[in-house]
Amino acid sequence: MAKVRITQVKSKIGSPERQKRTLQALGLRKMNASVEVESTPQILGMIRRVHHLVKVEEVK
Repeated sequence: MAKVRITQVKSKIGSPERQKRTLQALGLRKMNASVEVESTPQILGMIRRVHHLVKVEEVK
């Protein structure tokens, strides 16, 4: 399965609680923090919910 690198580029301050918890579930705790995760349908759905707060890159 492919991997993706997710980087938080915008602050979660002022976001709804649901989006804050989604970022936490993805493993993002601070600004400019990055995590590499498998590209599963569940992860892609979570990314779609917070796409305005993160940057997503494919990892080869």
